[in-house]
Amino acid sequence: MTTFFSFKPEAPLVLALTLLAACCVPARAATPLQQVWTGRVVYVVDGDTVHVRPPHGGKPVSVRVHGIDAPEICQNGGGSARDALRRRALGQQVVVHGVSRDDYGRLLAQLVLDGDDLGGAMVEAGQAWSYRYRGRPGPYAAQQRRAQAAGRGLFRTGGEAPVYPAVFRKAHGSCRS
Repeated sequence: MTTFFSFKPEAPLVLALTLLAACCVPARAATPLQQVWTGRVVYVVDGDTVHVRPPHGGKPVSVRVHGIDAPEICQNGGGSARDALRRRALGQQVVVHGVSRDDYGRLLAQLVLDGDDLGGAMVEAGQAWSYRYRGRPGPYAAQQRRAQAAGRGLFRTGGEAPVYPAVFRKAHGSCRS
């Protein structure tokens, strides 16, 4: 007699674990990169980082706003940048356009609130810089030029010149250390 299937005692356990893995997706995988999803901003860390609760509930996702760099929370302008983002986004439903993850595991994403790009709005208000990468001006360079020309936020005239966050961190270290 030919047997096409041989029963192994561990087979039910392997099958159960496979089904469990397929059915129970971890929260981090629920918000994959380069996917668009909606969620509610439940916490504002600083001028460029928020926590967004996914639509299915669960643990909020730490999201770094792509394309901007706001002052560190402990540097001049850090508190006002956080407060500006908090006034605009806290408790609001946003559309999250995932791009990648940063070195701290945060999702880098464009955030859209009522059709407005939050990153662009923060730069236009003078609360953040267009993120410079390898000498390039970043995606919100035009908004930054307008904020600087108008003397908004960080770029107010008559005060202390704003210090780009990377320069601040190099001189003073991270606010969290």
